[in-house]
Amino acid sequence: MDLTGEPTLEQLLAMLATVPERRVGYDRSLFKHWVDADGDGCDTRREVLIDEAVVPPTVGGGCSLFGGSWLSLYDGLTFSDPIGMDIDHVVALGEAWDSGAYAWTPERRERFANDLDVSWALIAVSAGSNRSKSDKDPADWLPPFATDRCPFVSAWIAVKVRWELAVDDRERIALASLAVECPEARMPIVPAG
Repeated sequence: MDLTGEPTLEQLLAMLATVPERRVGYDRSLFKHWVDADGDGCDTRREVLIDEAVVPPTVGGGCSLFGGSWLSLYDGLTFSDPIGMDIDHVVALGEAWDSGAYAWTPERRERFANDLDVSWALIAVSAGSNRSKSDKDPADWLPPFATDRCPFVSAWIAVKVRWELAVDDRERIALASLAVECPEARMPIVPAG
């Protein structure tokens, strides 16, 4: 299989191991998140909000954000105040834990929780849509708008490949079906290291 360039979702899915989920011992606090990894005064949450703003906000002291507007990719809602936005881990922390992160070091979990190295691991969405998704995988939740499903599934699979996470049986079946519905979708292989 040639995986140079940007493979199809089916090719990426074939790279993932199928393993039953393991929720034992999960606690969200095991993933230190919203850190200021680059020391510029803006934590991960604010970095995503700045990067994804439709109208850029003014960045004040302490990385406070003024003005700007955002579009929630899961439900099409627009916001002029970032307080209504959540930063979604496309593959939720609980799902990552279930899929192999339970065996990671605290440092690797922190890197996963604050992954700004690719644009598709963390996205700004409405708080309501993020809570609706929670830690569900694509077998149990998809964005309500059909046009948002291929980008979501593409990011999901790419994050799993990037971080060498597994899928469970139900998840693989759902993703295989969705990959067929997204034949033009391609994502890069960007290992987390």
